[in-house]
Amino acid sequence: MKVAYYPGCTLKTAAANFETSAVAGLERLGIELEELPRWNCCGTVYSLASDDLIHQLAPIRNLIRVKEQNCDRLTTLCAMCYNTLKRSNFRFQQDPESLETLNRFMYLENLEYQGDVEVLHPLELLRDEIGFAKISKRVVRPLNGLKVANYYGCMLIRPHEIGLDDPENPVVMEQLTEALGAEPVDFPFKTECCGAYQTVEEVALVVSRAYQILTSAQSWGAEMVAVSCPLCAFNLDQRQREVKREHVGFKRIPVMYFTQLLALAMGLGEEVLRLDLHDTDPRPVLKQRQLL
Repeated sequence: MKVAYYPGCTLKTAAANFETSAVAGLERLGIELEELPRWNCCGTVYSLASDDLIHQLAPIRNLIRVKEQNCDRLTTLCAMCYNTLKRSNFRFQQDPESLETLNRFMYLENLEYQGDVEVLHPLELLRDEIGFAKISKRVVRPLNGLKVANYYGCMLIRPHEIGLDDPENPVVMEQLTEALGAEPVDFPFKTECCGAYQTVEEVALVVSRAYQILTSAQSWGAEMVAVSCPLCAFNLDQRQREVKREHVGFKRIPVMYFTQLLALAMGLGEEVLRLDLHDTDPRPVLKQRQLL
């Protein structure tokens, strides 16, 4: 199965381990990600202003690139890119007049976007097109009961019109980690905001959020936190240094992308997992579970 793939900016830099593990892990399951040859930043944050069409230009241009490749489906890993692309697409599917205005502004010869690209997250492909039962049968290195707290944050599940699961109690990541042989740990902070871009100017706020989220996961028995967003990964992983300074008794906990757990279970090695990019080293926990 070939699917057009939008990487976004961070997966080519700080979150390279998200991309390498996804491409290799999904390939083992028969999903080939075909990166768009031309793509631009999606804008990162969906504009909430109803009359702000210019900020919809970036995401829609990426959807036009999909049509230029004669495709009608697009997948993207980053939860923020997923949210921005899918919400922009949904808006113009509901508002043909604004879409016509945007098409006129772009003035693309022989091509007008019609809102006909389907934006999917790889978790949806795994759940709806492969199926967790089949994934379980393809596992070559079961995760040995590794206790994983799956953290969704905001962008995968809200607003409900575009979310990939129940916004109050999503379970798709738990179902995946269980299929991989891990033990999913449900915890009450799994859909709480990590602080997002407040990490630039309000570090203390983000440190407080990270402490609440991580200690909640630990209190429910988690050995590791799984994420699907580079910004969440930064706030929950790198910010643990500040958390430790603020809370001396805090014990650090590794944070990994769900795709890294998938790649690990598919038998792939550290050249794909890129564990060297983590601030809190996951290797001690993985070795303790005899996974490395």
